[in-house]
Amino acid sequence: MTLTLKDIEGEKLSPMMEQYVAEKKKRPDCILFYRLGDFFELFFDDALVAAKELELTLTKRDCGLPERAPMCGVPHHAADHYINRLVSRGYKVAICDQVEDASQAKGLVKREVVRIVTPGTITDPTALDEKKYSYIASIYQVGQVFGLAACDVTSGHFETTALLTAAATRRLLDELARLRPQELLINENCSENKTFLQWLKDNETLVTIRPDSYFNPEGLDTEILEYSAADHLWPYASAGLLRYIAENQLQLPQNIRKIYPYKQQDYMLLDQSARKNLELTETIRDRTHKGSLLWVMDQTKTSMGSRLLRSWLEQPLLSRTEIEARYDSVEDFHNNFIVRENCREILSGLYDLERLSGRIGLGTINARDLIALKYVLEKIPQLREELSALTADNLVNLMANLDPHDDLLDLLSRSIVEEPPISLKEGDLIKEGYNSEVDNLRELSERGQDWLLEYEQRERESTGIKNLRVRYNRVFGYFIEITKSNLSLVPEHYTRKQTLTNVERFISAELKEREDKLLGAKQKLIEIEYELFCEIRDIVKSNLASLQETARALAALDVYSGLADLAERENYVRPEIREDDCLLISQGRHPVIAKILTQTSFVPNDLNLNTGDRRCMILTGPNMSGKSTYMRQNALIVLMAQMGSFVPAQSASIGLVDRIFTRVGASDDIGGGQSTFMVEMTEVANIMSQATPSSLL
Repeated sequence: MTLTLKDIEGEKLSPMMEQYVAEKKKRPDCILFYRLGDFFELFFDDALVAAKELELTLTKRDCGLPERAPMCGVPHHAADHYINRLVSRGYKVAICDQVEDASQAKGLVKREVVRIVTPGTITDPTALDEKKYSYIASIYQVGQVFGLAACDVTSGHFETTALLTAAATRRLLDELARLRPQELLINENCSENKTFLQWLKDNETLVTIRPDSYFNPEGLDTEILEYSAADHLWPYASAGLLRYIAENQLQLPQNIRKIYPYKQQDYMLLDQSARKNLELTETIRDRTHKGSLLWVMDQTKTSMGSRLLRSWLEQPLLSRTEIEARYDSVEDFHNNFIVRENCREILSGLYDLERLSGRIGLGTINARDLIALKYVLEKIPQLREELSALTADNLVNLMANLDPHDDLLDLLSRSIVEEPPISLKEGDLIKEGYNSEVDNLRELSERGQDWLLEYEQRERESTGIKNLRVRYNRVFGYFIEITKSNLSLVPEHYTRKQTLTNVERFISAELKEREDKLLGAKQKLIEIEYELFCEIRDIVKSNLASLQETARALAALDVYSGLADLAERENYVRPEIREDDCLLISQGRHPVIAKILTQTSFVPNDLNLNTGDRRCMILTGPNMSGKSTYMRQNALIVLMAQMGSFVPAQSASIGLVDRIFTRVGASDDIGGGQSTFMVEMTEVANIMSQATPSSLL
């Protein structure tokens, strides 16, 4: 028989197992990682799941009952790897850690859940794609309209909107196609939406359902959710998401400092079909990055710049003023080659300040992160000096947000060693000269090592044992090690400590006295260094808001300089944005195919559409003659123009397009009972019902 939690209901368990079960009952939907010494252990049902998913050996442990509890475990220092594997398979993991020193505990060591890791709240850098935001989204449905909120916990980016039109469900799915959330929080009404449920089935996204009361913004203990009576639904979606994140992190992370409400009508509408058929971020055939539009356009030097470029590409603008401002910034970099190259060289060496700031707000930053932060801050003055030659409004504003944080840089330069260890509780964190007590304890420890060498030599001479050794390990402390062939020479004042196969270990009163001093000094040194690190970390956290502004500025500068570099390499031109609905492209090129072709050159094409006699074009030709390429080419040029990029053409004059629709190729839907013709007609009907006079079909 294999014991499960159901089997032990009401049974008298051992104290430790009672503690485990009590924590597990608080988080029944999570796999509980329970800290025992140097391991995280899993018991009962969780052990059965983890042993299978992680390929761990399933053993058993006494639990106070005749039948032993199923158990498996992982070393605590490798736990993140196993947690990430479970989360990637759609599980939630609760981490129940020791919250008091085991050596000072009276009775059972106190343990508590310190963090919950889910697909949408995972923060371990090794489990994240550095070039994508990792969103968790919240949906609040009332009737047939929605509030939608999405947050990338690793950066603190939080955006929200309300979908209130007659086609709200369709618009919701379009937004989800853009965000691609790793996890969803929904209210009960939404859980009954058949169209949405089909989307969930197709995308295999982890979903948590909460009652409507969970989404009520009233009573939420945060100042960042500001809204008025005129704001519909998005405050509810945002409130629910903030509560959920706070539940998982046990507090609302400080890096979530601002909510950005947006209106869907301020951006070009790209439905799921358009995003797929235009191959914006991945190819249709094998879903790879290479061969997509993003693959061509991403000339950024930092991961935070790459993430921002992706978001611009997936959400083109409808404001002529904002588009022109982006053009001005790209053009400024384009016209200043030396400045651009110098800036890109500086950017290429920068760490991901956006996610570093996220770890600062989450409280998970370590000493190596602080050294990375120091390196970023050291480069800010150089970057500001280079940018001083540029005059575009956006670039001037971004330069103003590049705060060099002189005081913070000075603190980090004086305090943290250049190559700190990963662990924060093993010492060797603080530089010499930063704190006098640390310096004194280190000197005592170093003198202690000299004394041990002298003592070893003295004992060799006094005993006549030439291979006598003074050694140390964590279990037995300091000891004198003597081979068995020399046991007859051991003096009477040595006390036997341990017997091994070939040697015996002893302790003397003099060595014991010195051990107490050395170990006491070492332990105190570790404690003081950790306290100092925490003080430094708190000072860094007090600068979080300005660090996040600096990160956003660096990301935008990276995007602008990358777009300028792309324009020069591929001979792109600045488009003209028109007030009417005309679309004039001279010698246009497909950005991806023109990049891929190396043996032959791409044949450019013109496009001339207007509101008069050329509102549409009928394109005919045999298979493989380039009809689909031509259609995609012009859609991509329009999209690139409205995201703020120069375009692959000799010239381009573009009236703002509010929506792009595509229907390229089709196949039957056997599961849905639809023929190829029916699929095509349904797609065309959807397009015609949504298109406006300013749409590109």
